[in-house]
Formats: sequence, structure tokens, C-alpha cells
Amino acid sequence: MAQGTVQVTHTGTSRWRRRTGEYASLAAALEAAADGDVLTVAPGTYRENLVVQRAVTLRGPEGSPGSVRIAPADGVPLTVRASAVVQDLHVEGQDAAAPALLVEEGTPELLDVRIVTRSAAGIEVRGGARPTVRRCTVDNPAGIGIAVLDGGGGVFEECEIVAAGQAGVAVRGGGHPRLERCRIHHASGTGVTATGENTALEAVGCEIYEVRGSGVQVTARATAHLTDCDVHRTTADGVTLDTDAVLTLADCRIHDIPENAVDLRSRSVLTLTRTTVRQFGRNGLSVWDPGTRVDANQCEIFDSTGDYPAVWVSDGATAVLDSCRVHDVPDALFVLDRGSRADVVDSDLSQVRNTAVSVSDGATAQLDDCRIRDAATGAWFRDHGSGGTLNNCTVDGTQTGVIVTKGADPTLERCTVDSPAEAGFYVSAGGRGTFQNCRVTGSGGYGFHVIDGCRTTLRKCRTERCARGGYEFADGGPDTGSGTGPVVEDCTSDESGSLRPSATHEPVVQTAHQTPGLLGAIPVQRSTEQEPLPAPAEPREPARTSQAVLGELDALVGLESVKREVRALTDMIEVGRRRQQAGLKAASVKRHLVFTGSPGTGKTTVARLYGEILASLGVLEKGHLVEVSRVDLVGEHIGSTAIRTQEAFKRAHGGVLFIDEAYALSPEDAGRDFGKEAIDTLVKLMEDHRDAVVVIVAGYTAEMERFLSVNPGVASRFSRTITFGDYGPDELLRIVEQQADEHEYRLAPGAFEALRTYFTVLPKGPAFGNGRTARQTFEAMVERHASRVAQLADPSTDDLTLLYAQDLPELA
Repeated sequence: MAQGTVQVTHTGTSRWRRRTGEYASLAAALEAAADGDVLTVAPGTYRENLVVQRAVTLRGPEGSPGSVRIAPADGVPLTVRASAVVQDLHVEGQDAAAPALLVEEGTPELLDVRIVTRSAAGIEVRGGARPTVRRCTVDNPAGIGIAVLDGGGGVFEECEIVAAGQAGVAVRGGGHPRLERCRIHHASGTGVTATGENTALEAVGCEIYEVRGSGVQVTARATAHLTDCDVHRTTADGVTLDTDAVLTLADCRIHDIPENAVDLRSRSVLTLTRTTVRQFGRNGLSVWDPGTRVDANQCEIFDSTGDYPAVWVSDGATAVLDSCRVHDVPDALFVLDRGSRADVVDSDLSQVRNTAVSVSDGATAQLDDCRIRDAATGAWFRDHGSGGTLNNCTVDGTQTGVIVTKGADPTLERCTVDSPAEAGFYVSAGGRGTFQNCRVTGSGGYGFHVIDGCRTTLRKCRTERCARGGYEFADGGPDTGSGTGPVVEDCTSDESGSLRPSATHEPVVQTAHQTPGLLGAIPVQRSTEQEPLPAPAEPREPARTSQAVLGELDALVGLESVKREVRALTDMIEVGRRRQQAGLKAASVKRHLVFTGSPGTGKTTVARLYGEILASLGVLEKGHLVEVSRVDLVGEHIGSTAIRTQEAFKRAHGGVLFIDEAYALSPEDAGRDFGKEAIDTLVKLMEDHRDAVVVIVAGYTAEMERFLSVNPGVASRFSRTITFGDYGPDELLRIVEQQADEHEYRLAPGAFEALRTYFTVLPKGPAFGNGRTARQTFEAMVERHASRVAQLADPSTDDLTLLYAQDLPELA
């Protein structure tokens, strides 16, 4: 057969038609062919716009794939309007307003067709067409890979979109294709999108990856079903649903997503079965708006790469997790806003860095037969209107098992908290809650810790092996009225045998004695007669006495006014402690401090010594220093700031929380900055744990004055401000002398005066670091000394130890 010709083989039986023939153009061959004829196209490039209107077979020569190119200058290269067979062709288009291959009618078969084009779409199916497309590839960096529109359908098997300038596969206007074992990748838009009422998409065994948008997008009442599919390596969300969309994912894998793995809004409904979600940068499941719902069964969500909750439910949405696993994530489940709800059944939440379940802003969570392991906080019901039920759940290996605060009112039945580091159940700040048949074992702190006079109900609860006591009930202070405090009925502990219910079911309130055997007697209603304050518990043996620590403080260079302030404060605390031991009233001393001054003036060092002094006096349990700044306290999304602040406060328990550059929590152009949430959380924690943590806020003098003036709630928590002045030349010289002695160097004659002159003329601008500058000067002298002495063949001891004026760095 000649190059560039088309051979037509007639398969009919009519003697009036020739059986075979060769034609110089495809158009002529198509005009002559009848239904059932086979058109074999010789290798070559055909600059024709073909329209197939009969049920013929149009194919390239066997054994030469890609040798036939259909490449007109513009328009649609190939249009199919019949149940034809098109095989082994290479189609090229250049018209940005038209598709490269258009299927308008019939049930044609497209086999092994390669489309390399810069068209509006690589393949477009519309109207009543129902093609079967097998092993076809589309490379269209200018438009859509495959478009199914206006009621079109069909089956696409083992096809590949190797590039798309827009969506890889776009379905709209009532289209309803089925994709089987297809690969869609390197799309500049969404990998697969379905939109519009009556639009439906089904995909089985497909892979969607390397797309510069969402992997799968279903919107505007469209529906989709994905089975055994992979979605990964997108630049936006993995799967998005919006506006009454419906999607089913079965046996799918969604991973390596920088944003939300799955995000759905506006009354969309998602059903996931045996699907895994992993390595996501934001939420694994993000569910928003009233009427929006997720039902997940036998799914696994894990290995977050970001700092966001794995499952986020807000604005009245609903999530149901049945037999699911969520693990290796910052937070497992956050439910926010009135009307939002999460139902979790027979599921595991484990390896959670912060909070496994957080319920806030009036939301509800129901957990049945669930297991929470290895989390900082098992479940936290945060505020008024927030609640729900935990039924037959176990919480193991947490810092705190369950927290209830700020008016939240959950119900917990037959729940067990095992081996919490701090408390099994902790209720404060007006939290309520009903705990029935609950159990705490092996707590490093209390079993049930209820403070602030919270009206919590405990029925038939049990504690065992709790280090600080099974039950601790602390009142809310002098403002707490009658009728407050927990109600305790038929509760027991391995320390006391039982807690009998009050005969009149009066609330039970007990002051916060930190003594063992708290349940040795039955707590009773507090008397109106003022009781003497209990002596504080014996602190653990300090490494040094207060006098030894004060001696180190006195040894610091300069800071005379700072030393006087710290000594005065220490004296007041010491005398107050002795008066308390003598049964006298002790003046209330607020131990929280404000440190102001420039960098390098010793604020951190003094804070560390202050904590050690308080520990030596028995005021703090440990006296250790935890230093944080804004980045350690302020999160990137709603709710994470309170968690970070809470965790920092926990680390400082028994010691000092030192917040450097605290004014950064309240920037002048704050707007909706989350720093305010950190401040509010700190103020509440300082009140709730006023005897357990000392807070020191530090920063530049002017900025700290502004910070305190715009946050009166913060200012009222601090007893005094201590100002750290800049070091003078003589004090900087003394720091260099101390550094030299510590490192076995000596200042040579003339070096003293040279250093004093150096520090006198040294610019004291914003970059001046006070003590840090002095230490850097010493280090620079040591470096210059080393460069000089290294040239000596046999240096003496003086050569190795003496620093000269010439070793001083040059002033900039």
C-alpha cells in the first residue's frame, strides 16, 4: 500500500459494490466506505478534519503504532458520530477552542489512540455518546485531558493523561463516565473534577498524582464513587467536596498531600470505607457547615506532616468514625461550634502529640468503646455548651486523661484511665460533668482532681494506685458560694475503702491539701468557720540552700537594683512562710514578675536563680526554668494556641515559665492575631495554678510597658517590675575578666585600659548585647590570640595565656 493512501476493505455481500480500493485521502475513503468496512491507513501525516459517520473500522497499519498522524491546521482533527472502531492513530490538534478528538454519538471503540495536542480538550464526549476508550493517552498541556459533557458517558480503561493544562478529567452537565485503571498526572488544574446536578463519575483502580490543584473535586450536586484509587502528590487538597456533593471512597489511599487530605463543605456527604489517609499537611478530614457529613468505616488516618488536627469538624457539621484508627498526629479529633457533632465507635486514637479529642464552642462528641493511647490529653471538653458522652472507653498513657473546663458538661460512663502522668480526670474553671462507674489506675498525680468548686457528679467511681491521692477536691476561693462543689456517691479508692454519699446529697467540697491518704476520712461540707491555712507539703530536697543561690546572684556583675529587688521579694516570701508555720496570717505575695531591659543583661540567668531560690524555700516543687517565646505559644489555627500554651505551662509545673519578648503576644496591629488567645489562656492558668508555677514575662522596657497597659488582665497578675539596666564599661570589663579566669587566660598590662576604652566608645545601638557583647569580645580576643600564637615555634606559658590590647577586635 502506497505511502499516504487509505485502503478500504468491503465486508458486505452486495455485488454492486467493489470489495476493496485505495484512496488518496481519508475523507474520500470515509465517503466511499459503508458500515462494517475496514479502513487501513498507510503511514503518513494527514492534514484533514475527519468526521466518522458510519460504523467502520479506522486503523493504522499493524506493527507501526504512531505512524499515522491526523494533524489539521485548525478545527477538530477527528469527530466520531457512529459506533465505529478507531485504533492505532496519532491525533494532533492546535485549536484552543476545539477538542482534538470529539465523540458526539453512538458507542464507538477508541483503542490505542495517542493524542498529543494543544486543544481545548484532548478527548471530548458529549450528548448521547457512550464510547469505550482503551489504552489511549492524552498529552494536552494547553487544556483539559478528557471532558465528558452534556449527558455523555462511556468507559475509559487503562487510559493515561500524561499532561493537562487544566483538569485531567472534567465531567459536567450530566456526564457520567466510568474510569478503570486509568492514570491522571501532571495536570495544572484538578486531577478529576465532577460538577453539576445529575453529573456522576465512577473510578476503579485509578491513580491521580502530581497535579497542581486538588486531586479529586466534586461540587454542585454532582456524585462520584472511587474504588481502589490512589490520590497523592497534589499541591492543593487531596479531595474536595462542595455544595451538596456526594462522594464514596472505598479501599482508596490518599497520601502525600500538603494541604487537607479531604475537605468538604456546604451540605456535602462523604462515605469512606477501608480507606487510608496519611502524610497530610493540614487536616486529614476537614468537615464544615450544617448538613455536611462524613461517615468513615474501617479507615486509617495517620502520619501527619503538619501541626493541625487529623479530623476537624466545625460550623455545624457531622462526622462518624466507626472502627477507625487515627495515630501519629498532632491532634486527633477537634469538634467546634454549636451543632457540630462527632460520633466515634470502636476506634483507636493513639500516638497523639497534643489532644486526642477536643470539644469546644458548644459542640458535641459521642465516643463508644474507643481506645485512646499515648496522648498528652485524652479528651478535653473546653467550654460552655460543649459536651457529649464517653461510654466504655479506655484512656492509657496520657498526661491527663480527661479535662473539663469553662462550663462544659459531658457524661462519662464505664471509662478507665490508666497510668496518667498528672491526673485521670481534671475539672476546673466552672466545668461540670457526670462521671459514673469510671476508674483511674496508676496515676502519677490524682485520680479525680476537681478544683474551683466545680459542681461535678461522681457516682460509683474507683481509683487505685494514684501517687498523690485518689480524689482531690479544691474550692474556688473566697468568692465561691454555697451549693458548689462536687457531688460524690458510692465512690471508692484503694486508700480508703469507700466514699459514702452525703445523707442529704449536699455537695462535697474539700480544700486542696496535698497530703497522702486524702480519702482516709469522708469529705464533708466545708464549715463556715475559717480554717487555718495548711502548711505546704515538704518540697523535695533542693540541690542548694537559698543562701547559696543568693550568693551566686550576688556574684553576678552589676545588677545592683535587681539584686535588691530579688532579695526583698525573697525576704517577704520567707517571712510569710514562717508566719504561716506559726499559725499567723501571711501577707499574700504575688510571685509573678516582669523583667524589662535590653538583651544580654542577665534576665534569663536571674529567672533561673529566682526559681531555684523559691524551690529552696519550699514555695515551688522543682524550681526549674522553662523558657518560651511567641513561637512556642501561638499556633497557626483556631484552638492550637491554647494547646501549645497549656503544654508549655505543664512543662513549667513546679517551676518558672519564662516568656521572652512577651510583648510579641500582643502586637500593635494584632487584628485577629492568636496571641490574644495565648494571653487569655495564660491568665486563666496562672489563676488556676497560682501555687504551682511562677510566670516571668520579659522584654524591652518600652514594649513591655505597652504590653502591660493594653492587657490589664495580665498586669494585675504580676507583683512587680524589675528593670535590668545596661552594663557600663567597667561592668563589661569585669565580665571579660571573669571569662578569662574561667578559661585560664590572663589580661596583659595595658589590656585593662584598652578594654575600658573599647567598651566606652563601642556604639550602644539596637545591636548592643550587654553581657553577650562582652562575651563575644572575649571570644574574638581568644581567636586573634590563637592566630598570633600559632605562628610561634615554641610558645611559653605566658604566650599561651596572656591576652594583649592588640587582640581586641577592631570597632566597626
